[in-house]
Order: sequence, then C-alpha cells, then structure tokens
Amino acid sequence: MSVLHDLLALLELERIDDTIFRGPSRDLGWGRLYGGQVLGQALSAAAKTAPEGRVVHSMHGYFLRPGDATTPVIYLVDCIRDGRSFTTRRVVGKQNGKAIFNLSASFQIEEPGFDHQDEMPAGVRPPEELKTQRELAQAIAEHIPSPLREQVTGERPIEVRPVRPYNPLRPDVREPVSQVWFRATDSMPDDPAVHRYLLAYASDSHFLTTALHPHGASWATRGIQMASIDHAMWFHRPFRLDEWLLYDVTSPSASGARGLVTGNFYTRDGVLVATATQEGLVRDRR
Repeated sequence: MSVLHDLLALLELERIDDTIFRGPSRDLGWGRLYGGQVLGQALSAAAKTAPEGRVVHSMHGYFLRPGDATTPVIYLVDCIRDGRSFTTRRVVGKQNGKAIFNLSASFQIEEPGFDHQDEMPAGVRPPEELKTQRELAQAIAEHIPSPLREQVTGERPIEVRPVRPYNPLRPDVREPVSQVWFRATDSMPDDPAVHRYLLAYASDSHFLTTALHPHGASWATRGIQMASIDHAMWFHRPFRLDEWLLYDVTSPSASGARGLVTGNFYTRDGVLVATATQEGLVRDRR
C-alpha cells in the first residue's frame, strides 16, 4: 500500500454507529497529533452523514486540547439540519472521554450563481523548477532531531515544493508570505469529498509558521511554542489534489502571543478553489 493510500485509509474512519466514528492516530514525530489529521477526519465524519449530492463549502474548527498520537479519536456527529439546499453538521472529536476538537461544517447542493475571484499571484515559479520539501530536509537531516527526522526525510503522501525555501534551523528575516505547491503522490478516487478532506489535512502544513517570518524564527527555534487555536476553510470550486495546487499564504497580524494566517489555493491555471484561515498560539519563551 502506498503512503498516500495509507493516509486515505487513516481519514476514511471506522463507522461505529450511524453518527459515531473512530479514527486511528499517527505520530508524525511531534509527540502529539498533527492538527491536519483531526481536521481531515472530522470533515470525513461529517461528510459521511450528509445527504448524497451535497458537498462541503465551509468548515470552522477549534482545537480544544492537545491530541494524543497514541490513542484513536472518537468523532460524534450532530446532524443539526438538512434543509432544501444546505446541510449543517457539528462534530466533536474525543480522546479518553474529553473533547479535543470541535467542528461545524456546512454542505450545499450544486447551484449556479455569480462568479468572480482574486487573481493568482503572477510570476510564481512552477513546481518542476523547485526542490521537494523532502529533498530540502534530507540536505540538513543530520541536524534534525529523531524521530522527526524519519518523518520529514521519508516518503510522503503529499508532495510539497516550497517556492522560496528557508532553513528552519537557521531562519532569516523575511516578509510574512509563503507559497507552496501541493500534490498527492499518487492517483486518487474521483469522489470530491475525499479531495476536500485531504486538502483540509494538508492545509494545516506550512501555514502558521508564516507568522514567524518577520521575526527571524521558526518552529525549530529554541523557546518558540506554537499550537493551532482554530482553523476555517471555504471550498469555492471543484479541484483534484492529485494535480498541483499553489498554497499562497500571508500573515496580516501577530500580537498577544497569537499569529493570524490566511491562504488561498489555486490550480495551475489560476482557478481559486479554496481559502483557509487560522489563528494560533505563537509564544516566544526565549
């Protein structure tokens, strides 16, 4: 089984009851759950209870407690409303009887309407000209703590190519902007729901760290504490994650030990397919 299909199985969930699901956990080297895993699994649980023909267009989640990477997560879905056009779901993720995550998601039937979008940034280097995140990590592997080293230098389910790479062990001061190309490493099913909850999984990566760029710090800087507080996404148009998407991220503000980031996902031909925002804890203990 490829690492991508292994990840898709992680997000598929085990159905315990009509509205109760169990998701396995995976340690990516941090000693706690990766936030994208909980985002993707919670959205997957919500989607499995939505009427056929309705796709998620928005989701808002709050990270309530650190997740234990050695323990499965139980997802309880509250089927709040099924209207003519919209469906609303609330999902609570629990470990050891305590809530670690809360998600609200809205689904809609496909409808025509007005259409406009922000333009994709001009002059972005294409992915073929860039090194992968794995190649960049392998170049500094001897300085990366284990077991994180095994995760970032090993085979990955989603290929990541930063447009302007930086060394997290020796970060420079730069503007609060980052651009990253994402693509699944293998072909994916045609089900749009799968592509959307996998994009939710990926959206928590290369995101909050953008708020550290103007301060010459990174997630690897000694004394820096980071944790996601909330995460929201809006899905605008159809897409496939087994085709390249550009994640264009900016951080408009950092204050009060919190950082705010927002990102747009574009296809290679400039179609805006999704938008994400996140506020997170960014505490400097140096």
